[in-house]
Amino acid sequence: MNCGHVALIGRPNVGKSTLMNHLLKQKISITSRKPQTTRHRILGISTSEKGQVIYLDTPGMHHGEQRALNRYLNRTADTTLLGVDVIVWLIDGLVWQEYDDIILKKLEQTGLPVILAVNKVDKIKDKEDILAFFEQAQKRFPFHSLLPISALKGTNLEELESLLLTLLPESELIYPEDQVTDRSERFLCAEIVREKLTRRLGDELPYSLTVQVELYEELPHVTKIYIVIWLERASQKNIVIGTEGEMLKKIGTDARMDIQKLIGQKVFLKLWVKVKKGWSDNERALLSLGFNE
Repeated sequence: MNCGHVALIGRPNVGKSTLMNHLLKQKISITSRKPQTTRHRILGISTSEKGQVIYLDTPGMHHGEQRALNRYLNRTADTTLLGVDVIVWLIDGLVWQEYDDIILKKLEQTGLPVILAVNKVDKIKDKEDILAFFEQAQKRFPFHSLLPISALKGTNLEELESLLLTLLPESELIYPEDQVTDRSERFLCAEIVREKLTRRLGDELPYSLTVQVELYEELPHVTKIYIVIWLERASQKNIVIGTEGEMLKKIGTDARMDIQKLIGQKVFLKLWVKVKKGWSDNERALLSLGFNE
């Protein structure tokens, strides 16, 4: 059998989490249209008769912002490249940006096979444009393969996984065949709450927002979960809580329904909104809030 690790990299919001979820046929990474939705390295495991592909979904590589949180996100993405066998570089459509050249330099240093996957090809009307883009891309870097895909529609995803299996080393299974992630249910519950915050609040979502599980208690007929939503400024609390608490209630209801599907049991979910000034630019605060990988 072939077995190994594959890093999914790219700019923020190009569809890495959507791609991994569809490859796994199960939701592991949260998704939204908001850039930097993924803040941690998320591991997803796909096992078949031919082998095991261990996907690593990473925060989007970006530049400009220099807060401690942004530095953490870039470090997480960079260090993921050190322990993998293959890299899938996801690009949104046929857009090549200045920062893609910075990513190229990082790829050159790895010496690993790199697959360039152009996402959202279902939105490209003239397919000849894809071939022209691939020709230009191959001049920039010796990609092992170039593949047009649609993470959302499932286009060429079977071909992508088959290709990845051929590039992975021969090995026994690293994880049990029924395991799909190394993340705990406690972590996944926190991520679900953050996803619902992102989707409900949209453009009003404070960037410096994070969540932390304070209690996760499994009882015979119900699981009790207490989660704190941390903000940087008191003025942001009204955005999250809403008029007479309506927004927070909706977020809690959305999250509770998904968490119950995840753990297969009734859930009592309690959300609080608190303020920790300057947490996104404080290394010690980041550690205390779980940014410690």
